[in-house]
Amino acid sequence: MDIAILIYPRFTALDAVGPYEVLSRLPGARVTFVAEQATLQRTDTGQLGLLADAALEELPNPEIVLVPGGPGQSELMEDGPVHAWLRAADATSTWTASVCTGSLILGAAGLLTGRRATSNWQALDDLGGLGAEVVHERVVFDGKYATAAGVTAGLDMALSLAAKVAGDQVAQAIQLGLEYDPEPPFDAGSPGKAPAEIVEAVRAYSRFEHVS
Repeated sequence: MDIAILIYPRFTALDAVGPYEVLSRLPGARVTFVAEQATLQRTDTGQLGLLADAALEELPNPEIVLVPGGPGQSELMEDGPVHAWLRAADATSTWTASVCTGSLILGAAGLLTGRRATSNWQALDDLGGLGAEVVHERVVFDGKYATAAGVTAGLDMALSLAAKVAGDQVAQAIQLGLEYDPEPPFDAGSPGKAPAEIVEAVRAYSRFEHVS
């Protein structure tokens, strides 16, 4: 089972690596990080690089396609090689997925038109502008399309996807193997829970780059 995770300059590391940690443990899975060129791709902080092992054309028909988000997403909103590859891969994929603002890339490629989907909380208006039916949930499935809200939601999406692919027991075993049992020190992980001053501070200083 070929799983392609798209990476590009200034993607967010956990958007890609979180789902990788889950999906790479599926029976028979082979995960490949792909990019326009098979070169090192640096994350949004510039302090971490991941090597793309294949160029897009080298993996045209993966069973699972996953697109992470990150500030670099803003450079992938115009039609181009990434969109062409996504449309072609989606034509034969079993699952097409995204994390955070990766859904904006899917939307810009025309793959989420009329579909229920989610994204980073600061990008939901942009997602709606790309034709998706915006859903304010952490993980959203619509047919074969799976979208996750911001960054850490990618872990939840990947576990839900693992259950659909290989069954609940396999997904639970992966979760236990990763000891994914979060107990965050603060209940500030969504704009509906965080103190108003924190929400405003994040809005003011966020590195998120709107596409509109």
